[in-house]
Amino acid sequence: MSTVIKGAKLLGEQVADICIEDGVITQVGSDLTGDTVVDATGLIALPGLVDLHTHLREPGREDAETVLTGTQAAARGGFTCVFAMANTEPVADTAGVVEQVWRLGREHGYADVQPIGAVTIGLAGEHLAELGAMADSAAKVRVFSDDGKCVSDAVLMRRALEYVKAFDGVIAQHAQEPRLTEGAQMNEGPLSGELGLTGWPAVAEEAIIARDVLLAEHVGSRLHVCHLSTRGSVEIVRWAKSRGINVTAEVTPHHLLLDDELVRSYDPIFKVNPPLRSADDVLAVREGLADGTIDIVATDHAPHPMEDKECEWQAAAFGMIGLETALSIVQQTMVDTGALTWEQVAEKLSSNPARIGRVANHGRPLAVGEPAHVVLYDPTATRVVEPSDTASLSRNTPYAGRELPGRVVATFLAGRPTVLEGELQ
Repeated sequence: MSTVIKGAKLLGEQVADICIEDGVITQVGSDLTGDTVVDATGLIALPGLVDLHTHLREPGREDAETVLTGTQAAARGGFTCVFAMANTEPVADTAGVVEQVWRLGREHGYADVQPIGAVTIGLAGEHLAELGAMADSAAKVRVFSDDGKCVSDAVLMRRALEYVKAFDGVIAQHAQEPRLTEGAQMNEGPLSGELGLTGWPAVAEEAIIARDVLLAEHVGSRLHVCHLSTRGSVEIVRWAKSRGINVTAEVTPHHLLLDDELVRSYDPIFKVNPPLRSADDVLAVREGLADGTIDIVATDHAPHPMEDKECEWQAAAFGMIGLETALSIVQQTMVDTGALTWEQVAEKLSSNPARIGRVANHGRPLAVGEPAHVVLYDPTATRVVEPSDTASLSRNTPYAGRELPGRVVATFLAGRPTVLEGELQ
C-alpha cells in the first residue's frame, strides 16, 4: 500500500509530492500516484517534530496524563517522538521503569516515546541512579535529568557527566539553585515586590548554567540546559559555545511568548518553573533561538489536574501543557516575525532535538529512503484556543481564549497517519 501526499511545500519552499510505502519515503517529485492520496495543497510539509522535554506522568499520576493521552496530544501537535521526563511515581531511575514507559509508547502507537532516566535515585540529589543499566536497557536511554529538581551538588553533577561519557549520553540540567529559590513564586523584579510574591531571581538559573558549562568543559562531556529563560542564561551559553564547550540549550514556547506581567491576574494558570520572565528576557530568548545559541524548542508539557491549578497562587502546582500549541507559537513568535524560516523551524523542532537525544530514526530530512515521519501544517489557518479541545487529560493551557496562527492538518508516524484533517486516527 502506498500513500501519496500531493502538492505540499517541502519546508515551506518547493512544491512536491511525497510517496510513502512501508513506512519509508520512496519518491519525492511531481505527478506521483498511489493507493491513497492526501491533498496537501497550500500546506507545509515538515519532518515529524521531536520534543526533548515532555511530562507524560505515567506511572503514578494517571489523573493528570497517561502515555496514551500524552502521545495523542503530541500527534495533534505534529510530534512523532517525545522524550518522557523521569519525575514519575515511581521515579524513572531503574531499567524496569524506563522500559515500562518505552513499551507503553510502542503499544499505543501515536508517537515514539523515548524515556529520560533520572540522574539521582528518587530525584533526591544524593546518589547516582542506575545510569548504565538504563542505557543498556531496551529503552536505550541516552538523556538523563532530574527535571523538576536541579542536580545542585557539584560533585554529583561532575560524576554524572563523567559517567554518561561512556555511552555518549547527555545530562539535561534543570538549572535552579535551590537556596536562591526557596519559596519562590514568580520572576524576581519590581512586579514580585508589588504583588507580594516571593521572587525567583535570574541569577538562580544563571549560576547553575555557568557552573555546569565549566564542569562539562573540565570533564569533556555533553550538557543540555533545560528551559532556559533569561538574558543572562543566553549570554552564558553563547560564551560557552564560543569556547567550544559541548553544551546545547532549549527554550519553551511559553517563554518565547508570555511574560511576567500576566502574573498580575494571580491566575495560577501562569505559574510555571522557571517562571515567566520579563519582556526583555522574552526578547533575549527569541534572539538566542534565531542566532543558534539556543538549539531547540522543547515544550516542557506539564499536565496537572484542575484541582492543582484552581486554587490560590501559592498552593498551585507549577506547569503548563504545550504539545498542541507549540508549532503555532513558534510560527507567531519566530516565523511571522521573520526571525526563522520553516527550514530552520525543522532544525529547532526536529533534527536538533533528535540529534541531542541520539534517536537515529527521527529528525531526518524529507528525502527518499528516509523514515516517513511527516507533518502537514497550514500556516494560514487561525484558531482560538479552547482548553477543552485537547487530547491531553489536563486543561492547564495558558493560551485559553488567545487566537493563534496555524493548524496541524496531518501527522504521519512511519507512514501511518496518526492525525488526518486535524483529527486523531
